[in-house]
Parts: sequence; C-alpha cells; structure tokens
Amino acid sequence: MSIREAALVLQDGTIFEGELIGADAPKGISTGEVVFNTVMTGYQEVITDPSYAGQIITFTYPHIGNYGVNAVDNESRAPFCRGVIIRDPARRASNYRSEGEFDDFLRTHSLSGIAGLDTRRLTRHIRDLGAMPGAFGVADEDALLAAARAEPGTDGIDLVSTVTCDAPYTVSSDGPRTIVAMDFGIKTSIINQLKRLGTIEVVPASTSVADIMAHNPDGVFLSNGPGDPEPLGYIRETISELLGKVPVFGICLGHQLLAATVGAQTYKLPFGHHGGNQPVKRLRDSKVEITSQNHNYAVTEESLSADGVNAELTHINLNDNTVQGMRCTDVPAFSVQYHPEAGPGPHDSRYLFDDFEQLMASHGGN
Repeated sequence: MSIREAALVLQDGTIFEGELIGADAPKGISTGEVVFNTVMTGYQEVITDPSYAGQIITFTYPHIGNYGVNAVDNESRAPFCRGVIIRDPARRASNYRSEGEFDDFLRTHSLSGIAGLDTRRLTRHIRDLGAMPGAFGVADEDALLAAARAEPGTDGIDLVSTVTCDAPYTVSSDGPRTIVAMDFGIKTSIINQLKRLGTIEVVPASTSVADIMAHNPDGVFLSNGPGDPEPLGYIRETISELLGKVPVFGICLGHQLLAATVGAQTYKLPFGHHGGNQPVKRLRDSKVEITSQNHNYAVTEESLSADGVNAELTHINLNDNTVQGMRCTDVPAFSVQYHPEAGPGPHDSRYLFDDFEQLMASHGGN
C-alpha cells in the first residue's frame, strides 16, 4: 500500500506531519476538537464511544491496532468521533479474539486517521494550551488551517441529538427490575451492567416524562454522552419532572445534567479527562478507586453547596480535586462523573450499579 502523506494543523497554526490511514475524508479534510486519551489498551472501545462525537482522538500509547478488532468490543453501532491520531499503527494483528485489521475497521466505518506523527509533542501542546479544533488530511496546509479555524469545536452545541437512538428499544433480562435508560450516547458496556438488574427500556434523549413513566420503571438511568451540557435544556426539564417520582442514576454527561438540574454549575476543563487511570476518592470512607473517564466538562464544586442546591459531594478526583460524584439530599438520585462500567478500564467502581439497585429497592421497588 502506498504512503499517503498527510498533515494535522491545529487552530493556532501548529503543524504535525504524518501519513493518512483509514478512509479518505471528503475533500481530503477531517475536522474536530483534538483531545488525547491515555489508555494503553481498548482502542476499539474508545473509538466507538459516542461521547467522542465532534472530537479527534489522539492516543498517547504509541502502538495501536496490534491485537486487531472484533464485533464484541464495539461500544455503539458506529464510531461518532471525527478521526484518530496515532504514533505507530500495527502492520499485523496478533490475538485469538481478532476478527479484522485496525485499518480495515477505520475504512469500514468511513473514518480517517493520521499516523506517524509525534503524539508526545501533540499531547504536551494540548496540555499546555488546552483542547482545540484541528484539521488533518491530504489537503494542503493552507486549506487545513482554514478548516481548523472554521471548526466550531464542542462548546454550546447539542451533540446528543447526533448520537441518541432514533426509536426506543428493549434489552430483555431475567432480572426483576424495569429500568428506563435515557440514551445520550449510551455505551454497550453500561447496558450490560444495567442488564444484571433487570430489563432495560432504552429511549431517545427527547422522550417525554409521560412516555418514560408509561414503562412503570423502578428507576431511570441518565447515560453518558458527548459535549457541552449547557445547551441541553430540554433534557434538564425532563430530569426535573422525573426527580422525586422515581430513583435516578447518572453517569458522565448524565451526572452533569443531574447536577445542573438541581442548580449546580458546569464548566469546561482545559483538556478534559480521557483515560483509564484516574484516581477518585470516595468521601464516605476515603476509599480510592482507579477509574475510567472520558469528559471535557465538569461540575463546579462550590455550586453544589450553594443556597437552594439540595445535593452533596460524594467523590473527588485526586489529580485535580474536580467533582466526581454527588447525591441529592431531598430525592433518590445520585451520579458519578467517571465510568463504573469501565469499557475499557478498571472495575473498582462497579459497586455503583449495586448502589442503584439498593436505591430502587428502598424506594418502592420489589
């Protein structure tokens, strides 16, 4: 296969040279907000996580594709990210679970990537200046710079509407519960964990309270998802009506939306948390969990204790003291910023699904 020379140009004009992998982008240009992820394995799960909608993923681990891909590890029906950036693409997959090559996976999903550039330099640049829009491809550098500067990023944009399911669907289970999962970009591994508790009714993000309650749920789950929680007022209105009617559990974007619904504030982190090695302290007993995370926005700690906000802090990130969990003090609802289902990542936090089961049992469930 011939080498397709390509370049990545950031919005500030910084240029990185490499070679194109995967599919050809329309007009030779892919654009998005450039972020980095620190996981050492799980590249397929990362790429198919809908929370990356609107973003180009830089993998800090240098070797990507070395164990291939398979149908089981997909976290959604298709990748929603805008592209991938890697140092060294594996030329051959070696794993008994492999069903295909990484480059073929990208081509199958019409996803472009750029390889061979200095991902350490790029990561340091993002750490110093923050996540920013960029463009990569085989187009000339002037065209790439213009595309990068025209890319709006993720601020103030409703990305949930681009990833949520088109229609409700049911995931059957032998468990006793009925749980409605609001799909803001839900991951398959989250559904698999919820399925231990009961049947899951997955509904689009715009579903009304009446349609949600028509399922007679024991609990409502607020899923992960991409982008900025601020423009999602229609979802906050739904959550507001649900609170007090049924137990609620939120993860990632679902956590931010629950917090915002009860009056807390959110803000954008400089370069977000994307990786499988974030230490989180559980305040009730000072236990430390190693967690998987993928988010660019966070809840302001001070706002959780503001007048009229009936919530309390439950978890903090030990790297930067950002809010990692909260619970409502007047209604049965709690949430965490990180991913207890951890696909990929550690399993320290899966007890939170059991906490959800206990909350449902203590508020009218069987």
